[in-house]
Amino acid sequence: MEIQRVDNITHQEFLKNFYEPGIPVVFKNASSVWKAKGLFSPEWFKRNYGERVLNKEGKTYTMSEVFDLVENSTVENPAPYPLKYNITKDIPELLPLIQPLNLHYALPNWLESQWFKKGYWGSATELFIGGPGGKFPYLHLDYYHLNAWITQLYGEKQFTVFPRGQEDLLYPRADDPWRSEVNIFEPDYEKFPKYRDATPINFTVGPGETLFIPFGTWHSAYSLTTTISVAFDQLNEKNYKPFLKDVWDFKRREGLVKALTMHSYAWLGCKIGNSLK
Repeated sequence: MEIQRVDNITHQEFLKNFYEPGIPVVFKNASSVWKAKGLFSPEWFKRNYGERVLNKEGKTYTMSEVFDLVENSTVENPAPYPLKYNITKDIPELLPLIQPLNLHYALPNWLESQWFKKGYWGSATELFIGGPGGKFPYLHLDYYHLNAWITQLYGEKQFTVFPRGQEDLLYPRADDPWRSEVNIFEPDYEKFPKYRDATPINFTVGPGETLFIPFGTWHSAYSLTTTISVAFDQLNEKNYKPFLKDVWDFKRREGLVKALTMHSYAWLGCKIGNSLK
């Protein structure tokens, strides 16, 4: 299996060929509708938001310091990854530059409604910054069965995805089945022998390209250069049932009252979204 790259397909073609069957795909030019395309760069962020702060692993960095870190990152001594900002909360000035957020493809998306924008669901519109050698710390599924959309606006990032149905080969953790025990960058085949039969698909996403990762797809990422990307999630009638189950399961850990309250809120939001389709 190879990841297809598409350009100028219709929304209906996307739904039929990729969304409904749950197949990852790279859009070569969907981000052309954003003012951010061709604008975002380390220099631009330093100039406009250099003093904006980020907390990472108990340390506080300004954005200028963040980009100093990633621009000095090496494979042997990588900068922390991911360095990310919640755009809505931390840099709301960027929001007009990434409209329409749905790129005319992530439709419908109930998470764009005011009902869901409080962010209780693991969903946020985020700015990811990385440097050479920076990699997501573990192979994972996205929580809440949300679809992920990642638009690379600067630099190149290598992604790894696995076809659905290989869960048994990826050793999900007993205490967190959304994360794999396998370090896919340096796999220990003695400890995880079934991983030999897994079929990772590696591919690069470059400036201006957008990756769609359907819910239930195991994936990870590795920065090849200094990278800047924007990520958001999608919820609609395709994935709302497993989403609601996740809401219950995750919130149940915080108590029955919390689970009942949040599940009811999420259920009503899905019912409203479904009535508007």
